[in-house]
Amino acid sequence: MNSMIRKKKKRRRRALSFLLMFLALSFAGGLYYVNSRLPDRLCVASLKDAEEIELPFSGLVKDEIVAVSASGASNIPENAVKIRCSILGIVPLKTVEVEKQVLPEVIPCGNTVGIFMHTRGILVVGTGIVEGMDGLEYEPALGIVQSGDYIVALNGEKLLTKKELVERICENGTRNVELTVNRNGEEIILSVTPVRTGAEKYQLGIWVRDDTQGIGTLTYVDRDKNYGALGHGISDVDTGLLMEIQDGKLYRAQVQAVKKGEKGVPGEISGVIRYQEDQVIGDIKTNRDTGITGTLSSMPENLTDTDYVEAAYRQEVETGPAVIRCEVDGEVKEYEIEIEKVNLSHKDVNKSMTVRVTDEELLEKTGGIVQGMSGSPIIQNGKLVGAVTHVLVNDPTKGYGIFTENMLDAAE
Repeated sequence: MNSMIRKKKKRRRRALSFLLMFLALSFAGGLYYVNSRLPDRLCVASLKDAEEIELPFSGLVKDEIVAVSASGASNIPENAVKIRCSILGIVPLKTVEVEKQVLPEVIPCGNTVGIFMHTRGILVVGTGIVEGMDGLEYEPALGIVQSGDYIVALNGEKLLTKKELVERICENGTRNVELTVNRNGEEIILSVTPVRTGAEKYQLGIWVRDDTQGIGTLTYVDRDKNYGALGHGISDVDTGLLMEIQDGKLYRAQVQAVKKGEKGVPGEISGVIRYQEDQVIGDIKTNRDTGITGTLSSMPENLTDTDYVEAAYRQEVETGPAVIRCEVDGEVKEYEIEIEKVNLSHKDVNKSMTVRVTDEELLEKTGGIVQGMSGSPIIQNGKLVGAVTHVLVNDPTKGYGIFTENMLDAAE
């Protein structure tokens, strides 16, 4: 009998231990989740606005402004503001830094534009097999040149285009060539021996690219004609890496057709781009994770009489109705959407919002969000709050968005 009682007590202690461990892990997991949703940094037009910031989990998270040198009647210091967060004032969480940053007034655009960019060097997409004059197969660059390398010189002479690379290799013959490549920001020299593949033809067995082109959507332009577009960077289709660019141009583009999106099959806008000087509307200066930026030399006609609006700080974005501007039938129009989720601290800034198209006209035309709509400005409460970045493949009515604040930060 005593033995059975001891066994029951042992089982109870074990069950209690498991329960306590489960509760501890659940509590720790909950803390981690709450902490991860709190931003590390926020911007405001005036530091006094820090008093009005509403952080996530406002019913659970208590926030306290850390005052160092209070200014006037406010408890906001003049130079630095930090918001100390805790669970009900008991369990400490992260401290949010608040900085003063005045966002510019902008025009939300929505125009489809053509993009042409030159890479900073000649991008290596990969290596391959070449057939020599002797009928044998060779792969001379295997294990030497890597996908994602940028070739900037051959035998010490600067290269700008893949045409120059091909010409220099053929002039060199079968002698070793020294390739200067930029690999992860560091310049290194690689030695490769070309293979003779024709009467006057020599190859290194590498696939390269020196430019890229396509269409996207213009998001905003400020009073100095600085613009932002796409809301995400342009990556190489083969390597998946963000392309390092030397320069580029923005062109007028005309929407030609729209392939409607379906579950599992993204739709697409196709357009006509005339790569002629009289069709250039601006330059491309940067290609970053948050989109491309540059300066317009010619304002699109539909924007010349458009009013400027305030750019929203990310803490101003809220779930609920909004509109996007895009061009799917030759005319820039506004369409209704719903902002379903807002994440102030998402690790991927391109996925800071989840949006859903609710406009029946746009759903009929496109099925929702399609490729080519990246950069479509999102407007809420009269302010530019962000831009569309990606479509959810399994539900084309939904997609992700980036905050305007992040796009403007990258443009500086």
